[in-house]
Parts: sequence; C-alpha cells; structure tokens
Amino acid sequence: MTNPFLIEFPKLGAPGIGYISVSEQQKLVPFEVQRVFWTYYTPESIVRGRHAHHRTEQVLVAAAGRIIVTTELPDGTIQTFRLEDPHVGLYVPPHAWHTMQYSHSAVQLVLASAPYDEQDYIRDYEQFRHIWQAQP
Repeated sequence: MTNPFLIEFPKLGAPGIGYISVSEQQKLVPFEVQRVFWTYYTPESIVRGRHAHHRTEQVLVAAAGRIIVTTELPDGTIQTFRLEDPHVGLYVPPHAWHTMQYSHSAVQLVLASAPYDEQDYIRDYEQFRHIWQAQP
C-alpha cells in the first residue's frame, strides 16, 4: 500500500510577473488523470471528504487559500497535511480515509484517476475500518 505524499510541481515565473505550475501526463502525478474537479466557497466550519475510495487515486491542490487534509490508512496511520501553496499537491491513494477543512477563500483542485462512480466510495467510517481490517 502506498502512503499519502506531497508532490511539488514546478513553480515558473517571478514575483513581478506571477507564476505558472505545470504537470504533464504521468510525469509528477502517478496516474492517468480521468477526472478534474474543484471545490470553493466552503464554509470554514464544514469538514468535507469523510470517505475513502476502493480504486480511485487523487492529487489535491490548494489552488487558493489553505486546506488541512487528514488521511487515515487501513493500518491506522494518521497524517495531517497543510496545503497552502498552489505548486504543491497531496497524493491520496485508494483505501485512505480523508477529510478536508478549508479557509473561506480556499479553492481545491482535484486530479482523479477515474471518472465518478458512487460504487467506488466508502462513505461510512465503520465500514471503512471493517473492510480494510478484513484484508490481509
């Protein structure tokens, strides 16, 4: 099983002209991107995510603002990541329960390895623990 890890994308430019960050297919993102989505205007009091995936891999980027991501692996390993630089992404592997809390101005960009499929989601925490504790 792969652990969550940070990916640093190139930061090209300068303060006087601004920056661009780039990711070309499967050079930094460890999967073929099949879906892209973004979240925004999330109230600071809301915790989003609260799920894991059977198969989908994701990279989360704070395109603006700050996002606190907490991941939990089937073995119980918990990690917290603070995303606040738009040239840094967080790889979230399948089987990782994850939650996100946003600053008011946060815009989260997500690169996903698969199109949306409700059957791929594990939305109940107790079911997540049960499924992966049963795995060898």
